[in-house]
Amino acid sequence: MPASTKGNHRMTAPYIVGIGGTTRANSSTEKALQVALAAAREQGARTTAFLGEELATLPMYAPEDPERTELAKRFVDELRAADGIIIAAPAYHGTLSGLVKNALDYTQDMMADARVYFDGRSVGCIASGAGWQGVVATLTTLRQIVHSLRGWPTPLGAGINSLEKPFDAEGNPANDKVKFQLETVGREVVQFANAMAALRSTDA
Repeated sequence: MPASTKGNHRMTAPYIVGIGGTTRANSSTEKALQVALAAAREQGARTTAFLGEELATLPMYAPEDPERTELAKRFVDELRAADGIIIAAPAYHGTLSGLVKNALDYTQDMMADARVYFDGRSVGCIASGAGWQGVVATLTTLRQIVHSLRGWPTPLGAGINSLEKPFDAEGNPANDKVKFQLETVGREVVQFANAMAALRSTDA
């Protein structure tokens, strides 16, 4: 997979932040996120990702405690700078994992921002799991969370059934259905970000 890129957030190219994975490196969820981010880069976006192993080092979110680790501060700062977001969550017991949910809880630090939470930003939702029931339930929950955070879920959400061996040894989609879903999510996030940027330019 191409490496993620960071850069000057004031550049014209939209900046997309990916969140997701599991505590196990190279999980199906992480691979799905990387495919979507690669599609975003093909549309001209700059990207970065907070993957499972890194998210696992975030302390449990405690709103009453203002102290934040360096990772927590960087995570929230990157979300503030993002023009779009892609969230990939594994389906655990019919919903998203505590790992991803804890990371999303840190968006509460954006509550008083001028651009509160995910306001005005597109958010691609990806759910991965061993069976369709958990995948569909998790994808629905992710979209509800994005609505609560005032974000715009992309029209297509991606559901990946890990029992169907969706990726090859190199992490590439193993079939056209998986490829279409993940790449469409990545493209739609960038398309919305570009449309919002054009709207802001017109308003200015």
